[in-house]
Amino acid sequence: MIVLKAAQEKILNALQAVAGIVERRHTLPILANVLIRKNGPQIELTTSDLEIQVRTTSELGGDAGEMATTVGARKLIDILRSMPSDQTVSLSLNQNKLTLQGGKSRFTLQTLPADDFPLVQEAADFGPTFSVPQKTLKGLIDQVHFAMAVHDIRYYLNGILFVAEGKNLTLVATDGHRLALAQATLASEIPKQEVILPRKTVLELQRLLKDEKDGDEAPIEMRFAGNQAKFSFAGMEFVTKLVEGKFPDYNRVIPKNHKNRLTLGRAPLLQSLQRAAILTSEKFKGVRVNFEPGMLRIASSNAEQEEAKEELEIDYNGDAIEIGFNVTYLIDALGNMSQEMLSIELQDSNSSALITIPEQAGFKYVVMPMRI
Repeated sequence: MIVLKAAQEKILNALQAVAGIVERRHTLPILANVLIRKNGPQIELTTSDLEIQVRTTSELGGDAGEMATTVGARKLIDILRSMPSDQTVSLSLNQNKLTLQGGKSRFTLQTLPADDFPLVQEAADFGPTFSVPQKTLKGLIDQVHFAMAVHDIRYYLNGILFVAEGKNLTLVATDGHRLALAQATLASEIPKQEVILPRKTVLELQRLLKDEKDGDEAPIEMRFAGNQAKFSFAGMEFVTKLVEGKFPDYNRVIPKNHKNRLTLGRAPLLQSLQRAAILTSEKFKGVRVNFEPGMLRIASSNAEQEEAKEELEIDYNGDAIEIGFNVTYLIDALGNMSQEMLSIELQDSNSSALITIPEQAGFKYVVMPMRI
């Protein structure tokens, strides 16, 4: 039976959309496979790592009829990548072998039974569906993802908090030293729902979501349950387990009423910080930042007694403050923004700084000071 027959590019795109979560090494060999299910003209491709399940549906030709099997996802992708993009490729199933043909090339691949593929059990208690444009969600994730913790013992920090309430969708990430928050407006009011998406899910969504002009307003539908979240967009369905645990009260972390405030260009500040970072040591990424009326000074040094000094003219009439920061935390935030201007609010050298964007009220970035 010819399972599918289409241009290499079309098949490869469909496979790559679902293969991001597939691990090369797994305790269950079948989890390295993609589940291929044919139902008439439609082909369903599904992958799973027991925590996340991704499914896409597309029409890729082939014979009519029904079938289901699983085959090594990475192997199939590697073979397809080695072929010309305009070449017609066919995939046929004979007993328990899949044969891939394109031009004068022919590959025979071993399969595993579809019945053995562990599909994720979908939750029964999903809340109401709500949606935002893909571009909006990708923008929110881009603005906060870098502040997620990596392998933190406080497992609830290894992900992003999603809070949907009323007409607001808020994303928050923190690793205990910094916190990033971004907000968007929903089209309709929904009751409060709060979930923590795992790090791997966040990075996979970031990869799959479109932000180019043609996908601008294409919506992504979201539904949250007690232990699961479900996303549907562009012929794809994405189901993920959630991180259990209580996320810190982010509202208490965000400083209010800091008396010293300045607005300055993002690019010049980022470039100065990147230059100063060159002379920080691997273990100790600290820079000293001096805010003075009319002037911002940045200084760094290392164990070899080397020093970097940067000066920026700023429009500032507040208190003179010397404060230390982990330079990576500042560079991460500035590097993930696209706006020209940013505002910094400070209290003193021992209080965290608040970075906001004048033209986007929903973004807040809090960074703790460090002793230098």
